[in-house]
Amino acid sequence: MSFTVRAITLDLDDTLWPFAPIGARIDQVLYEWMLEHSPRTAAMYPVEAMKVLRERSFRDNPHLHHDLSALRRLTLREALETSGASLDLLEPAYEAFYAARNQVEFYPDALDALARIAARVPIAALSNGNADLQRIGVMHLFTFQLGSREHGAAKPAASIFHAACARLGCGHGEVLHVGDHIEMDVAGAARAGLRSCWINREDRAWEHEEIVPDLQFTNLTALADWLEAHLSPCTDARVREHAT
Repeated sequence: MSFTVRAITLDLDDTLWPFAPIGARIDQVLYEWMLEHSPRTAAMYPVEAMKVLRERSFRDNPHLHHDLSALRRLTLREALETSGASLDLLEPAYEAFYAARNQVEFYPDALDALARIAARVPIAALSNGNADLQRIGVMHLFTFQLGSREHGAAKPAASIFHAACARLGCGHGEVLHVGDHIEMDVAGAARAGLRSCWINREDRAWEHEEIVPDLQFTNLTALADWLEAHLSPCTDARVREHAT
C-alpha cells in the first residue's frame, strides 16, 4: 500500500518500550521509598494494597482518566493521609515515582528505527501516559510531545489527534498514527481521519470488525523499511517549521 505521509504521530508505552516492567518497578520503588520516609504508610500500603488503592482512585475519578499524574497524586495523598503521614511527603513521593516511571527499556528495534523514521518525516509523540521524553533522552528525535494531560482529553478522542495534526500543519489524511493499541491508537486514529499503523509485537489477531489498519508490522524496523521504500528523506521544512 502506498499513500502520502507528511508526518507521524507515535504512541509511546508498549510501542517504543514495554510498560509492564516499568509498572512493576514503580510499585517496588514507591514501597521502598515509603519504608524509608514514612514507615507507617509502607506498613498500611504494601505493594498490593497500594495497587488496590490506585485502581480504586482510577475507577472513582473518570474525569481524570486523561491525567495519570493527577490520579497518581490522588493515590499518594490518600495513602499518606490515611496513614497519618505528613502531606509534605506528597511531592517527594511523586518525584520518586516519576523518576522510576521514566526509566524505560526500549524494545531492541526501537531506537535505531526511531532515528531512521525521524530522517524521513517529522515525528510527534502522542500518548495517554505521562512519560517525559526529555528525561528519557530521546526528545531530539521528536518535533513535539503531546500528552492527554496537556490536551485535556485522551485517545481515542478525535480531538487529540486533530490537535497534533494542526500543530504539525498537516491535513488529517497526511498524518500516519503509529501505536500498539487496537482501540486507542488504530481505531481512534482511523475515526479521526488519520492513516493508521498497528505495531503488533505479539502477533495478535485483528479483532475490530469495522476498521482495518492501513499498515501492520511486528516492529518499528519494518515501519522504517516501509517509509524508506516509499518516501524520500525528510525535506518538508514547512511541516517542521509549523510544528516547532
